[in-house]
Order: sequence, then structure tokens, then C-alpha cells
Amino acid sequence: METTLHERAAALCELCGAQDGLDVHHVPPSDETDALSHALLCSDCRARLDDPAAQDTHHWRCLATSMWSEVPAVQVLAWRILSRLSAEDWARDLLDTLYLDDATLAWARALDEADDAPTSGPHKDSHGAILEAGDTVTLIKDLVVKGGGFTAKRGTAVRGIGLVHDNPGQIEGRVNGQQIVILTQFVKKST
Repeated sequence: METTLHERAAALCELCGAQDGLDVHHVPPSDETDALSHALLCSDCRARLDDPAAQDTHHWRCLATSMWSEVPAVQVLAWRILSRLSAEDWARDLLDTLYLDDATLAWARALDEADDAPTSGPHKDSHGAILEAGDTVTLIKDLVVKGGGFTAKRGTAVRGIGLVHDNPGQIEGRVNGQQIVILTQFVKKST
């Protein structure tokens, strides 16, 4: 598999493009053993993935290029990293433009759903109702979607929302066929 990944990645880290310290990285929770569920990463990127609290967020600006990879494992890593950094304007902007097909998005979210670690607090809508993954919400104001080229109109129902891990002020949902991040202060839980 290592040879296959080196050929696929042209012997460069699939996230940042570095040439040194390359090694195969399995992208959980996939239990597949094929090259599509693995990425070739440099030691620097692997270390930053293993210890997210100690990372220099600017290192991940390289995702502006690598997030467009056609390799699902690389797309999943980019989505997870950008989601984790969504408090940064540049990361949120990149995440807003990143499109993943439904299967790849489910894979990217699966790790957060499998993680039993508590988030920094419950996700609540504009009226204080607790939001859970899979809920339906309604937008309470028109929202301009950065990078989407449209405005999500007040009253739009967003079904099957996802919760942004470690950021109780944000949820994710599909509006006009695009996966977007939405601030919880602009939604009301539907019953």
C-alpha cells in the first residue's frame, strides 16, 4: 500500500505537500484496508493531527489546495481539520466552499459521532431549545452564504442537521443542495 500511496501522491504529503518524513496514515473509523481509506502524510501533519491542542493553526492553510483532492481520505481529513478550526474566519470560509458527497461526509462525521468525549456545551437554538444531530431547524433570518453565491431565506427548513464538534454555537446543514455551517443564534428548532 505504501508504494501505491507514494505513486498517487507523487511522494508528497497529501495535506501540506512536504517531501520528508512521509508515512501511511489510516483515516478512522473506516476499517477498510485499501489505499482509499489511507493518506500519505508527513511527520509534521501526523503530529498535528495527534495533538490538536498544540497546533499552529496557520499550518493548516495548506488545506486551501489539498481539500480539493479527489481522494476521499484526504477530503475527510481536510473537512475534520477545518471543522475543528471553524472559529478561524479563513477556516470557516474554506469549510463553506468544501463539498463532500453524502458518503464521504458521513465518513467525516462518523468519528465525531463515535467519540464519547463531551463537547464544550450543548447546542441551543435562538430560543434555548437543545439541538441534537438529525433535528430539523428553521432559519429565523435571511443569511448570506459565503462562497455559496446565494442567500438562505428566512423560514427555510434545514433537515438532518449535524453538530459542529467543540463549537456549540454552530451547526451544519444542507441548504439549496450545499452543506453549510449555520450559527445556532439564527435557527429555531422545529417540532
